[in-house]
Formats: sequence, C-alpha cells, structure tokens
Amino acid sequence: MKPLKRFLGGTSAAALVLGIGSAAQAADNWFPYSVEVWDPPFDMSSPRTSVDYEPLEKASEKWDICVSFPHMKDAYWLGVDYGVVEEAKRLGVAATVVEAGGYTELNTQISQIEDCVSAGADAVIIGAISYDGLNNVVEEIRAKDIPVIDVINGMSSDKLSAKSLVSFGEMGAKAGQYLAELHPAGSEAVQAAWFPGPAGAGWVEAGNTGFLGAVEGSALEVVDTKYGDTGKEAQAALVEDALETYPDLDYIVGTAVTAEAAVPILRSRGLTDTVKVVSYYYTPGVDRGISRGQILAAPTDSTVIQGRIAVDQAVRLLQGEEVLKHVGPALYVVNQENHGEFDPSSTLAPDGFRPVFAVE
Repeated sequence: MKPLKRFLGGTSAAALVLGIGSAAQAADNWFPYSVEVWDPPFDMSSPRTSVDYEPLEKASEKWDICVSFPHMKDAYWLGVDYGVVEEAKRLGVAATVVEAGGYTELNTQISQIEDCVSAGADAVIIGAISYDGLNNVVEEIRAKDIPVIDVINGMSSDKLSAKSLVSFGEMGAKAGQYLAELHPAGSEAVQAAWFPGPAGAGWVEAGNTGFLGAVEGSALEVVDTKYGDTGKEAQAALVEDALETYPDLDYIVGTAVTAEAAVPILRSRGLTDTVKVVSYYYTPGVDRGISRGQILAAPTDSTVIQGRIAVDQAVRLLQGEEVLKHVGPALYVVNQENHGEFDPSSTLAPDGFRPVFAVE
C-alpha cells in the first residue's frame, strides 16, 4: 500500500480550479486527484479537508465487484460506468454492472443487487434509486461482511462501508449561485422553471434544497418546480409544459437531461435568445451546449473520478487497507467564459464509449 502521507497528500490550488483534469487522466495515470474528505464520514455537514487522492497500484487478487446503477439512459451514468470499468481493469479486478432501467424501478434494483450477492460478489457499489429505500438490502449485505459503497446518489443507511460522492445540495447551490450573481436582489425580476429530477431520489432532494436556498433573496423567481424521470422524453414533455404555462419564462434550470432536451425545443420555438438554460450537473450534451453558446453553465462533479474512487475504496476495504470512507471531488462551475480551459476527461466518457456491463 502507498504510505498514508501520499494517500492524504497536499492539494495544489491549481488542481482545485479548472486544471483538475488532464488528458492523461483518461488513462491509467488519473491520479493524484484533488478531493474533499468528510470527517466524521457519512454526514454532509461534517468538516472537510482537501487532499490528493491516490489509489492502490493493483489489487492483491481478482476480487469480484458488483456495481448497480439506476439506469444507463443518459451520458452522466455512462461516465460513471466508464470510470468504474477502467478502474476495475487498472486494478485487475472483475466487475459486473447492472442497471435497473429508471428511477421508478426500485424493486428491480434491489432484486439485481440480491442476485449479484447470491452469485458471489465480494463487494457491492450502489448508485441508489432511493435515499432510504435500499437500507434493508444494505443491512442484509453488510451482515454477510460484504463491503457496500455508496456512489453518486447517496443513501441514508448507517451500515455503509464508504461513500464516493459529492453534495448534490452543493451542486444545486452552485447553479443557483451562478444565477443569483447574474440577478442580484434589487435588479430586474426574472422567472425560472426548475427541474430537479425524479422525486424521492436523495440527490434530487438535496439538489432542490441547495438550488432554492441559493436563489432565495435574489431577483430570480422560481415559478414552477417539475419533478420527473431523467429520460429525455420525460424531461422534454416537462419543458414543453412549462413553456406553455409560463410564456414570460427567462430560464430553464435543472438536470443535464432537462438542459439537453430544452435546447432543440427552444430552437424550434424561436426562443433561443429569450429563454436561457442552466444545468446543475455535467454531461457531453451539456458540454457541447456550453461550447456552442446554447447552455449558460453547469457545475461538474468529476463523475468519472467518482466511479474510479468507488472501485478503489471497495478493493481497499476487501484487503484491509487504509481507506478514506467519505470522498468527493472538489466542485467547480464551467461556463461559456471558462469552457476553453476545461478538460472533460475527469467528467465525461470518451467519444464512442458504449456501456460496459462486465470486466472479466
């Protein structure tokens, strides 16, 4: 194992801004990487320390890791899949990836996880559909002394072994702060429709709280909040409905899928210059939208890195190695002004990457 002092290395200021990614990080040498560590873990209000994360060089044996995602409908989860798969390959472990098909499919996710464990998984990584709904299955798995890592979305279970995720409350707040600075109190009032994602998911409730808190007291009025699955058709229907209901809308703010769906709808209605778009997380479609001037801004949570760290945490736990139990990459906002400095390799799967469900 690497010495703990390297694992908890210092953080350079440059790494916390736009230089966080590098082209090389798409390959094996993605580390060291600037992260924040919560201590005590599993409480997003705990104090944080900035450190440089360094994973293990190789696993001591070919562990079998089960990875459960809510779906593979959008490029956000494709980025997580890429991170998980590439880190499994780099460490030399096996991985089985399952996806439940959407945020309405909690029972499917539970069943898939149970099947993974029955098939002999040594550790389980979960991108949770529900903040509370997987607690029983987590407890059952932990009772078998199998590590469970919470990736991306967040779960409330106190039985978890580790978390690789950021505060989606802060992701929502980053988007809200961006708009609040554009429209401070006392300036001309503007209207926004807000699309936080599927109701009941932990990341959505956190993002909703963060966004609404950040715009409170500004000149931006949230005239409607529309929850819905992060499939493109579902979000497009919600956007169309908001535009019909609020003809004076100034902003569409929400999930990356919302932002991607909104761009062609606004173009077809001749509203591109009238209604602006902001996402509260990052995907290839959002990246293209920002580069083309169609989307104003979005915070990035370094999705690929979260997937990589979750795999490293699983291996460390299995091998009895030192492990940081609650880790998340530092957040920052990419907008049209700084986009040229942003290297997406920490956040987006490469062009042409297709979902991978098994690493042998």
